[in-house]
Amino acid sequence: MTHLVSIALAWIVTLPLLAAESPAVAPAARPVEPAGQSWIKATPTPYGPLLMQQAPPPPYRDYQMNRVLTPEERTRWLQMAMPMMDNMMQMDAREAMNYFAVKYQARPGVSFDEVIDSIKLRANRLNLKFIGSNPISKDFQAILNDTTAPRVEILSFCDIALARDLLRAVPEIAVFLPCRIVVMADADKNIWVMTLDWDATRLNLAGELADITPELRQGVLDIRKKLDNVMRAGANGEL
Repeated sequence: MTHLVSIALAWIVTLPLLAAESPAVAPAARPVEPAGQSWIKATPTPYGPLLMQQAPPPPYRDYQMNRVLTPEERTRWLQMAMPMMDNMMQMDAREAMNYFAVKYQARPGVSFDEVIDSIKLRANRLNLKFIGSNPISKDFQAILNDTTAPRVEILSFCDIALARDLLRAVPEIAVFLPCRIVVMADADKNIWVMTLDWDATRLNLAGELADITPELRQGVLDIRKKLDNVMRAGANGEL
């Protein structure tokens, strides 16, 4: 598991650095290639490709699910990537997961419920639809009879229009939806507000796809800003 986290972490940490060093280029329409010509485009970069696509993508249609990776492809990818990533990223799993999260500690004196109420109010103001919550720590008590775990609640939000446009272009992105904000008390009873770090620079390096437009990329950036705004409001108890 630590190996897998290290791989994902290195991927996330490396790509924004590459994006910062390389000028952003607007995506171009995929050209029609003559019969017999390779569909893989070799793009010269000072870094070289870390991974090469192993099979042609299906013809593009809205909501077109990509191909299923074979077990052999996944095994080959791990055999190639794991030794390299293991040498690059030498840290324990807790520190690795820390890079996936954006988090803010709640201001002293702000209660857990005030954090949640502030988050919901600010999200509503920014047109992020509140979908629901999962007070998972209640299940710790009711099902596991664990009365020592701190309070944890997971809030779900969605920008309906952006979700539709993203799913139309890349159905697999559904695994990241909806956007989640976690409110959690730690071992010292400090309250934290956390979310997955949506780094849109990865979209800029993801290759060509007709419907990943500049507007859609900007929409992802805007969601990240909105989530950050909502989290800060919750941490400060801005009712």
